[in-house]
Amino acid sequence: MRDRRILLTTAFLRAFAIGLMGVLLGLYLAHLHFNAGEIGVVIGVGLTGAALSSLIVTFLGDRLGRRSSLLVLVALAVGGGVVLLWTTHLLAVCAAAFFGMVNGAGRDRGPALVLEQAVLPQTVDDAHRTKSFAWYNVLQDTGHALGALAAGLPALIGNGELFGYQVAIGVYAALYALTGLLYLGLSSAIEPTAPSPQWIPPVSPESRRIITRVAGLFAIDSFAGGFLGTALLSYFFFVRFGVGEAAIAVLFFAARIANGVSHLGAAWLAARIGLVNTMVFTHVPSSFALIAVALVPQFWMAALLFMVRELLVEMDVPTRQSYVMAVVKPEERTFASGVTSLVRLGGWAIGPFAAGALMQGVALTMPLIVGAGLKIGYDLMLYRSFRGLKPPEERQGD
Repeated sequence: MRDRRILLTTAFLRAFAIGLMGVLLGLYLAHLHFNAGEIGVVIGVGLTGAALSSLIVTFLGDRLGRRSSLLVLVALAVGGGVVLLWTTHLLAVCAAAFFGMVNGAGRDRGPALVLEQAVLPQTVDDAHRTKSFAWYNVLQDTGHALGALAAGLPALIGNGELFGYQVAIGVYAALYALTGLLYLGLSSAIEPTAPSPQWIPPVSPESRRIITRVAGLFAIDSFAGGFLGTALLSYFFFVRFGVGEAAIAVLFFAARIANGVSHLGAAWLAARIGLVNTMVFTHVPSSFALIAVALVPQFWMAALLFMVRELLVEMDVPTRQSYVMAVVKPEERTFASGVTSLVRLGGWAIGPFAAGALMQGVALTMPLIVGAGLKIGYDLMLYRSFRGLKPPEERQGD
């Protein structure tokens, strides 16, 4: 129970930091006179670093020790934040983003999540697994919300000037440092009982087929998500409607609160219609709402539609996590968590490069439209592929 509380607390603090950086990164880089293409590059490089770190913990996290791996990830994140405070050169900013795994997507989907996601199902039975993931995500989105609200700091401290942004980035680094202090209190119970000595953990042929299919679909969804990261969306609202940092911060604060509420709704809905149905039937309408955001002429309309989207778009997160952990064996969970998280981060890392180029060379609204369209395609393929493969708690009712 003590370990679980530590992990829930660190998830909240990490999400606060990521929510803060997600809103501010694009705006901060714009104040450094980076154009949309360069902003997309920095965001993509940061997510590439997170993807590489996820790859490493997928294959080595259990062997090197989960607590040790988490502490190394914290040290790199703090270092990346500190370097961002002291440089304005594109290459140096890219290096800080890469090694610090700076997340401009605005949601915590990084390497620490790989390890925590593998541990969480061990603390509950099948009937309560989805609810456990839901509460985990509620705390994350509460952190995301408060972090997004804290993105108004530059307007309060420095009237939107560079100094205010530097203070906010300092807060980002300090929050990560605090998670490191908490990780020191984790017990040996979080470590695997018998970590595999092999580079690739043993996985049954059936689970390997499932993981491969899931990972392929998640790659499409995450590539689409790379078009729609918080940093790029905040930049879209900033340029398209001319709204300031404070208004954008409030909007994303409300959006993250909506995400948190939706996670509890997802657990309730999944208990009644199933995990796969919940994932698909809530995700498709959210994509249509996003397309509408790109097309409406006024900020209040876009903000309203964006909130509708945020009430629906995250309902697939706890259900997706629960589903993947349920359809593989307990000893395969770190590998499954790592592979699925890795492909998602890989897609996120590639998406911003294309999104920045589309914003710069075609139209400001193109990333929203293209990203939403890809997500609809993903949902349809997911439903077709996995509607017949049920987790244990749903098979028990057959």
